[in-house]
Amino acid sequence: MAAYYSLEPEVAGELGGDTILDRSVHPPAVGKLHYLLTGWLGDELLESFPCYIVTKRVAAALQNAGFTGYTLDSLRLEVSNQFRELCPSRHVPPFRWLRITGEASIDDFGRSNEHLLVVSDRALAVLRQFTLNECEIERI
Repeated sequence: MAAYYSLEPEVAGELGGDTILDRSVHPPAVGKLHYLLTGWLGDELLESFPCYIVTKRVAAALQNAGFTGYTLDSLRLEVSNQFRELCPSRHVPPFRWLRITGEASIDDFGRSNEHLLVVSDRALAVLRQFTLNECEIERI
């Protein structure tokens, strides 16, 4: 039987002004994602409730593994003035929107009742191949 883990990724920014959001449901439904990077410590899985983003290389690894419970989509990633001031030489790689569609503890990617990201042990093994230094990981 597969083990599952809750993940609380680094929050390196916020939803930008061009995000299309339906707040009549919880968690809010996002139709278009604009992620405003305000500070980033380098993790390749990031969060700004209710959205997750991953670097393009993580996205490729997830696709190659054939996991269930997510889709990948494009997003608008913007670097804030604050980020430019704090990290003037930091290179920001391309990111993809990790849209969670699965059921927690059934699919490889899902969302718990507490709205945390839940991943299977197989998915976590792939994610751990990348930088996740700021991500809190707990077995559930």
